[in-house]
This record gives sequence, structure tokens and C-alpha cells, in this order.
Amino acid sequence: MSALISSVPERAANPLDIVEQIVSENDWAFDRRSESEMAVEAPGKWCDYGLYFSWSTEISAMHFTCTFDLKVPEKRRPALYELLALANERLWIGHFGMDSDDGMPLFRHSVLLRGAPGASAESVEDMVDIAITECERFFPAFQFVLWGGKTPAEAMQAAMLECAGEA
Repeated sequence: MSALISSVPERAANPLDIVEQIVSENDWAFDRRSESEMAVEAPGKWCDYGLYFSWSTEISAMHFTCTFDLKVPEKRRPALYELLALANERLWIGHFGMDSDDGMPLFRHSVLLRGAPGASAESVEDMVDIAITECERFFPAFQFVLWGGKTPAEAMQAAMLECAGEA
């Protein structure tokens, strides 16, 4: 995601206004469903991600979900739940879960803005960037468990290898 802070208002009462400008500047497809809901499709290295934003004026909070284009077969869900728990231990912000209806892994995060003049462009950009970065980082582990026959611990270990240099 490119840094767009200069072209986005510093703060907005409805953080979805900032989200809309950021995703427009990135040329990502989006649907502003209402004043309180927005869906976005963002490209990634491994797959496209579905970003969903929901703003609640009643509690001054924005809920954010980043879904993977990845279905989990019923028989592999217990192993993936274990992997999600292992991944969550490594996160500072947000958490991974799985949609119980369609078995799709997702990353979630909420931001409370009570008392603040609004969300900042920097905080919204960071929230999206962190979600996509974490999804990209753990996507190989999900693949190892789902299709590679690895245990959650093996998948996590393989996904956390830091490569040095270039081949």
C-alpha cells in the first residue's frame, strides 16, 4: 500500500470517509454500502483480500475484517484452529479467526474512537497495512496445514523462517 497521507484529510468524524479516499488512491475496488459499511478488494502476494469496514457511531468504534480467498474443508478446521491460536500468540494488534459459516480464515481488529476528534489517515493506513502484512506472513502456514499435510507447529515453524539474501 502506498503512503497517501498528503492527499487524505487529517481526520474525519466518520473513519469510512478516510478509508474510501485511501482505497480510491490505491485503485482498489470498493463498495460503500452505507454510511456505516464498506467492502474493499485488495491485491496481495498470495491472494486477493476482502477488507470489510463497519463504523458504529453509537459506540464510536470501527470494526475491520480482512478475509482470505481460501476455503477450509470441514475435516481440516480443527488443525487450522490450532494454527490460528499459534499465529495469534505472535500478534500485537488484531487477531486471526475463522468464519464459522463458510470456513474462511480472517484477520480482525477494532478501533475505539470515543473522545477522539476522529480517525487519522495514518491510523487507518496502519490498520490496513498491518492486516495485509500479517495475512501475507501467515498465508503459507495456512497452505501448509490445509494442503501440505503439515501439523500446525510444523507449518508455523516453516512460515516464520526469515530468508536472508537473494537467490
